[in-house]
Amino acid sequence: MTNLRKSSSALRDPRWLRWGLLTVALVFVGLFLVLPLLAVFGYAFEKGLAVYLASLVDEDARAAIELTLLVAAIAVPVNTVFGVAAAWLVTRFAFRGKNLLLSLIDLPFAVSPVIAGLVYVLLFGAQGWLGPWLAAHDIRIIFAVPGIVLATTFVTFPFVARELIPLMQAQGSEQEQAALTLGAGGWSMFWRVVLPKIGWGLAYGVILCNARAIGEFGAVSVVSGHIRGLTDTMPLHVEILYNEYNRTAAFAVASLLALLALATLALKQIIGWRMRHAMPEQDVA
Repeated sequence: MTNLRKSSSALRDPRWLRWGLLTVALVFVGLFLVLPLLAVFGYAFEKGLAVYLASLVDEDARAAIELTLLVAAIAVPVNTVFGVAAAWLVTRFAFRGKNLLLSLIDLPFAVSPVIAGLVYVLLFGAQGWLGPWLAAHDIRIIFAVPGIVLATTFVTFPFVARELIPLMQAQGSEQEQAALTLGAGGWSMFWRVVLPKIGWGLAYGVILCNARAIGEFGAVSVVSGHIRGLTDTMPLHVEILYNEYNRTAAFAVASLLALLALATLALKQIIGWRMRHAMPEQDVA
């Protein structure tokens, strides 16, 4: 017993090392996360609450907020359906090209969002491959809402799938096979067996997807055309206001994005906690 205590104490890091690493982490968080966040809210409220609220209810600001929420409301459900289908396919079936599919799912992580926006311009722009046909049929994708939705969907589609794939691999398919053996249909098995098992992981992926959709800048900047009041999302509207030296209004809209990010972080922590506490129950079951 004495030897075990000595060996365990020898494996512990020295106190000075623990405190040193903690200090470095706190300094980094303070300088690069907390301080900028405080600066955003400080500049947003520097002229008072009335000016802050006026900046948010401005016509162009409201249009940017509505467009951002609209794009997220379209892109997130689409990516949720894709993520569940992709995770189901990868974890429950063996087929040729599985590794290729996984690589394609990760493609938005490797490609710059600006490049993705340029690809859509080359496809659907006035001089693009499909541009003349779209113009002949009076269909606008680039410099319009459909282009913003496409670009946002592209940069956000890995999040749900990448959250569910390892979760479903770890859970296995025994309960699903048992349900099918007992006579459950495909949809019944999915709603009563699969969905309860992946519910928290699915919510986790949806939250991450939504956060990226709301804050996306690069790809949306390329395909939007920066038409004020029509194709400017919240991040683009912040850039326009800042370039016009309207600092208070720019930081007011930025503070709204920051609040959404903080709310997302809180939900992420809550769902992560529920997932950690749900896993032992699933293992016992």
